[in-house]
Amino acid sequence: MTNTMKEVLQFTRENDVKFIRLAFCDIFGVMKNISIMPEELPRAFESGISFDASAIESFMNVDESDLLLFPDPTTLSVLPWRPSHGRVIRLFCNIKYPDGKPFEGDLRYLLKEAVTRAERIGYQSKIGVECEFYLFKLDENGNPTLDPQDDAGYFDIAPWDRGENVRREICLTLEEMGVTPESSHHEKGPGQNEIAFKFSDALTAADNFTTFKSVVKTIAARNGLYASFMPKPLQSESGNGLHINLSLTKNGDNIFNDASIEAGSPAAGFVEGILRRIPEITTFINPITNSYARLGHYGAPRYITWSYQNRAQLMRLITDRQERSRIELRSPDPAINPYLVYMLLLNAGLEGIEQEHALRDPVNLTLTEEDHETDLLASLVLPETLSEAVKLSENSTFIRGLLPEITFEKYVGQKRGECDAYAQGGATHQFDLKQYFQII
Repeated sequence: MTNTMKEVLQFTRENDVKFIRLAFCDIFGVMKNISIMPEELPRAFESGISFDASAIESFMNVDESDLLLFPDPTTLSVLPWRPSHGRVIRLFCNIKYPDGKPFEGDLRYLLKEAVTRAERIGYQSKIGVECEFYLFKLDENGNPTLDPQDDAGYFDIAPWDRGENVRREICLTLEEMGVTPESSHHEKGPGQNEIAFKFSDALTAADNFTTFKSVVKTIAARNGLYASFMPKPLQSESGNGLHINLSLTKNGDNIFNDASIEAGSPAAGFVEGILRRIPEITTFINPITNSYARLGHYGAPRYITWSYQNRAQLMRLITDRQERSRIELRSPDPAINPYLVYMLLLNAGLEGIEQEHALRDPVNLTLTEEDHETDLLASLVLPETLSEAVKLSENSTFIRGLLPEITFEKYVGQKRGECDAYAQGGATHQFDLKQYFQII
């Protein structure tokens, strides 16, 4: 065993740990877990913990159902909301077949491969996110309603903002778990909040986002509320976005410092690489039918454009000659699988660097619905429905070259089914609420 494994085992002995949660995500980004006792942890590190993968949607068929969870010792976190006597810790896991081969549906593994690809050509990636969510009241039976916790607006304070104590508890809990929040505030919608957290390497960032959603849901429930990450829970209000901030360094230098944003530079290639691949990866960036009710409204982007400052564009290039220079992608929403999306974005950007893509001109206009009809922008519109996005993904050699065929087919097959059900249900907001509100 490595020293890190030994340290985890020592921690469990010295800190009254009684339960170890082995956590992982399905291919849609939904967290799953199994709890084991401390006596089982050495076996988990050495030979894995078996589980019935056929019971996890999109994983395996019943005739070949065994997979193994191998905990990653570097991901140890104590769950602060559980009792201090008989502590509960959580470890993210790698998933393998009984013969030791990585499981194709383990998107954490595929993200590691993308990070390795970047490192082979000398780049280190950092990702941080700003995530929005709504806090809704519960009814007398404890079920979530669509009644927001408050009627406050952007950057409001108490007493109008009733979410500040919940956000405080979320941020303190995240800190206890090793995730560093940078800011929190009330957002534009009633009962809507935003928390941003510090950038980290891509794999840790994906783990952190998964942790973040779990913490928000848990702390909201402890306060008698329901937290919703659904992209557009309220038709007439602002949607929930997930702004992804991504930077690359080479030899310690941030490639997005403004001196390097010039024709033929790696920064230009990276940005253009993502812009070119956005249409075909939108299925994963905006993964549910409700995602498309958000795009093009309340500041959410609609067009495949970029700018240095204009927040109406799909991507902003933020350059300040410091470590925080970065790109900000504004179309994603919190329904994503972060491992899958970060993997696709990294590979798209690296492709742009390797092929030396020329960066298109920035757009500094505030674009409206009417601009969709112009010849200039007609070909620069993001997919307008999940069905349209799925068709683009199905024809993508880029995606098929990155995702194992079985994983691709299971993911896209599920999305086809959601599109069919949406169409049969009349393509209404009520369908979205019934389908997604209590699971996202």
